[in-house]
Amino acid sequence: MPGKYYEDLEVGMKIQHPLGRTITEADNTLFCAITMNTQPLHLNADFAARTIFGQRIVNGLLTLALATGLTVPDLTEGTIIANLGYENVRHPNPMYHGDTLYVETEVLEKRPSRSRPNAGIVRLRHVGRKQDGTVVVEFERVVLFLRRPQGTSTSSSEDSAP
Repeated sequence: MPGKYYEDLEVGMKIQHPLGRTITEADNTLFCAITMNTQPLHLNADFAARTIFGQRIVNGLLTLALATGLTVPDLTEGTIIANLGYENVRHPNPMYHGDTLYVETEVLEKRPSRSRPNAGIVRLRHVGRKQDGTVVVEFERVVLFLRRPQGTSTSSSEDSAP
């Protein structure tokens, strides 16, 4: 699995996720439609032009969801049981159509699960920045990670001697 197991994560570890994603007008409009969010700041160019933003802004929940999704290949793909919660969500700056989101993750704390011997609970802090480095989303996420199955190694075949 490309994701990390509980044992692979250490408190203080930082992961710079290399994938970025540019948010388009279509992305924002579709997200608003499927979530039934009719907020004119996201959908009405005339209305948004008369606000402090001067243009439509990307739905903050789309930014949050995309930030989470950008972490999956490096962090959780195939190695989590569940997301347990999202906390301390902040949107200090807006994203606009055409902005590209990048994410960094920090491991804040971890502990073995009390009820599942095959799992551990990890608190992560994600920071999403647009292409110029401006922070657009910050949040903590608590995740139930799988523990590494017994008998599997942490090293890949590339690290092994021939």
